[in-house]
Amino acid sequence: MKGDYQDLVDEISALLGVPATLENRDFRLIAFGAHDSDDDLVMDPVRTRSILTRQSTAAVRAWFEGFGIARATGPVRIPAAPDAGVFRGRICLPVRYRGIVQGYVWLLDQDPGPGPDVLAAAMEVAERIGILLAEEAQAGADLSREFRGVLTAGRGWQQDMAVAALRMALGAGADGLHAVVCVTPWAGEAPASVPGTAAVCTVPWPGAGDDDGVAAGAGTDGNSGPASGAGARSASGSASGSGARSGSRAGAKSGSRSGPAAGAGPVSGPGAEAGPDRRTGQALAVLVRLRSAEVLVPAEGVATRLLAQGGATAGIAEPRRGLTALADAWSQASAAAQAAAAQPRFGPVARWSAIGPYRMLASLAAAGPVGDPATRVLLEPAHRELARTAELFLDCAGQAGRAAAALGIHRQTLYYRLGRVEQLTGLDLDEGEDRLLLHMALKTARLYG
Repeated sequence: MKGDYQDLVDEISALLGVPATLENRDFRLIAFGAHDSDDDLVMDPVRTRSILTRQSTAAVRAWFEGFGIARATGPVRIPAAPDAGVFRGRICLPVRYRGIVQGYVWLLDQDPGPGPDVLAAAMEVAERIGILLAEEAQAGADLSREFRGVLTAGRGWQQDMAVAALRMALGAGADGLHAVVCVTPWAGEAPASVPGTAAVCTVPWPGAGDDDGVAAGAGTDGNSGPASGAGARSASGSASGSGARSGSRAGAKSGSRSGPAAGAGPVSGPGAEAGPDRRTGQALAVLVRLRSAEVLVPAEGVATRLLAQGGATAGIAEPRRGLTALADAWSQASAAAQAAAAQPRFGPVARWSAIGPYRMLASLAAAGPVGDPATRVLLEPAHRELARTAELFLDCAGQAGRAAAALGIHRQTLYYRLGRVEQLTGLDLDEGEDRLLLHMALKTARLYG
């Protein structure tokens, strides 16, 4: 298909004797004609950027659309505008199919410009381009529908039918190697086309909270200073509190490691900062073709480009061959995107293979709510600071000195807070299983908050 576009663009270039470029209606470059001019004006900044980045900026798009090209049925002459980076005037040939604009052919104007007969011949070629673009758009819409069907169908025969429909739509490429990418949150429709991808669609992004309060208060405001009253283990937070026992014991084992844990800093912990609303709206799903399971650069490039158009984070699933496991791959990509939002250290684009414990937490959550009654109260907004303290303490492997330094508090204050955590939850932070339960609850709240 791309070769067909290039041939038609070259035909227009030959008709008019000037280089031509073809863009879709979103101003994304599809093909461009070669030129052998030494005139710097031929490669003005707008044309150069369009070729190098394969797209135009929103400002350039708005400026050209101001000349009515989206409504025009014939050639439109656009004057030069050096202030806008347009050193040479343009001739725009709208590419339409059944009255609907599909794209634009751009020509550099000259003096004298092409006559009406030559422009009419060029418009006939543009009509042939319009047919191809419309057919490709329809094929893309079909792929989008079938891809969405695979990701949202239930298990069993519904999934089998959806996979069969997508396999038919993809044709020979269905059994190739692919990676699923999730970009979230995504507003509006899916892009008409994404270079380097097999299919793209939007998918509903359901709520992640549950009745057990896993995410309760995880992203809300709230303060919890050191509590006072009869509930405290001791007024000074000394060794009479279990937090002091945990801290002293951990400190004795901390000789091999020092410094704050990776990703564990003053802003770490459930609710420490408000991220994007990952509980409502929709996400963008992308099926990216790969040549090697070890090289995910194409998927990362697609995710990065899409984040520039919308969304806050992206996740990439493990590569899969064929289509039967796409639903599982989507779960991986979604979890990776959520982990990227929960832990900035993963970056705006996170691979499933790199999100560590969040892989297991996501798998557990897929089977149903993973909250625990013992930790529910700690995840309420009023105890936000205590939850943050407990998470960072556990991230630091129970090493009180590292945790206190990362939090910017005195060690005795840390012990006091940990004592309050034990009172609220009924857990004993000297016990490994209790620590594990609390750590899982806090990480789940971060992931799905």
